[in-house]
Amino acid sequence: MADYSIHTKDMAVGYHGNTLICDICIGVHPGEIVTLIGPNGSGKSTILKSMTRQLRLLGGDVLVDDFSLNKINAENLAKKMSVVLTENIHPEMMSCYEVAAMGRYPYTGRLGILSGEDHRKVREALEMVEAHDLSNCPFDSVSDGQRQRILLARALCQEPEIIVLDEPTSFLDIHHKLKLLSILKKMTEEKKIAVLMSLHEIDLAQKISDKIVGVKGEKIACYGSPEKIFKDEIIKELYNIDNGSYDPYFGSIELPTVTGDVQVFVISSGGTGIPVYRKLQKENIPFAAGILYKNDIDYQLARYLASEVVVEEPFQKISDKVYEQAMACIAKCRHVINAGVAVGDCNRRIEALIAAAAETGKMFPYS
Repeated sequence: MADYSIHTKDMAVGYHGNTLICDICIGVHPGEIVTLIGPNGSGKSTILKSMTRQLRLLGGDVLVDDFSLNKINAENLAKKMSVVLTENIHPEMMSCYEVAAMGRYPYTGRLGILSGEDHRKVREALEMVEAHDLSNCPFDSVSDGQRQRILLARALCQEPEIIVLDEPTSFLDIHHKLKLLSILKKMTEEKKIAVLMSLHEIDLAQKISDKIVGVKGEKIACYGSPEKIFKDEIIKELYNIDNGSYDPYFGSIELPTVTGDVQVFVISSGGTGIPVYRKLQKENIPFAAGILYKNDIDYQLARYLASEVVVEEPFQKISDKVYEQAMACIAKCRHVINAGVAVGDCNRRIEALIAAAAETGKMFPYS
């Protein structure tokens, strides 16, 4: 089936015989990261637990290398798939090394005695997650971020083809979030491991994932590449956002545009307007922005935050129509802020716009 490491076929999941989500058809190729996103309680964890035999399927099937999950015995499944769930584990009197070494148990036989080769693989896994210095530390004494790395090392010790993680970045600070996701990316590239996980941070999901699964309602709401999924209308529908917007260029959720009569006109380019836009929004001041080219980074944010944006097509000289539109907008504003503009041949008329604004006495210093 298109060389998937793991994929579902019309899978239905739920609890106590009650189906929550049905007709689930998703798959992960070797060396690919597929991420589930969606509102709290939408069923992301339920899907992952069902795909890892933590919950009984209510319909359809999960296939690992085209073999039905239910027909693979526990030992062989442990060699193919490792799972890192959100539930905290509390191993008593165990070091971080010993917790990581638990990942070798599928290979040690009933006695659970680690060979020299097993120990080498444990050290290698700890090195890969940059946690070798924690080996002798009690697992219960290290931070949440360090625990996540140790659990990831344990998963790596299994030498799996597939790793399933449920919200691995929850409760981690931004440093540890980035560290953990960087390690996952490195694993997929170097070892061709298939990674299936859920994330709350959609900005990080957009940046790290090869495919996105949007979970909402009784069926999968959307499925595809980040470029296909991370669009304002799709994210707003997925998360029921009616009091703001999603900016796919910045990967951020934006508060609603300040309403009311426009009071300030911001002249900027190349990112100089962004801090001004955000400050005006925080101060609840309606503003306009221009003259901006559609390929300018300021335009990407202004279209979500500004009440009005005066726009010119990329690489074109500012036309009379656009210039007059900007002057008309300035005329109805109380203040004009020049946040800084790099002037070239195409936007030379910005200089005339700034001069005209200064003559009105509306120019407001900004720092």
